[in-house]
Amino acid sequence: MKTLVDHLGQYAEYHRDRRNIFTHFIGIPMIVLAVAVLLSRPGWDVAGLWLSPALLTAVVASLFYLRLDLRLGLLMAALLGLCLWAGATLAQQGTPLWLSSGLGLFVVGWIIQFIGHYYEGRKPAFVDDLMGLAVGPLFVVAELGFLLGLRPEVRDAVERRAGPTCIRQPKAAA
Repeated sequence: MKTLVDHLGQYAEYHRDRRNIFTHFIGIPMIVLAVAVLLSRPGWDVAGLWLSPALLTAVVASLFYLRLDLRLGLLMAALLGLCLWAGATLAQQGTPLWLSSGLGLFVVGWIIQFIGHYYEGRKPAFVDDLMGLAVGPLFVVAELGFLLGLRPEVRDAVERRAGPTCIRQPKAAA
């Protein structure tokens, strides 16, 4: 089984340009929230708990993150819980608001992602490995932690694999 550093390192290989990482700080939360919104229908209120495909997805993702790292996993579970709350709230609104919110967040989030990959000069990680879709949110939280000086041993291990962050120069037109 891959470790936390294996997953983050592989994902980081596609994300070394600081502008790309910054766009991920915006785009990935938008996409995660969009998925929570869109998957909150259909849903059923069972004893005050909103059961939906969004909840199932968040539970599976949280278990994956917890298996990789307890501290990051707990933080990811809490953040996914906030997304579930927002998703359930929007799912209870009228269809036009629910659908336009979910689709709008999804489309704009991906546009922001692709702008970042323009600066990176490389395709998104999920094109080569679909696990990138699950690792992306964890990468964003880990990178924010690294910027705050947290988990330097993880940051160093990721950088040994993927290299340091940088600002890439645009490639000259051929």
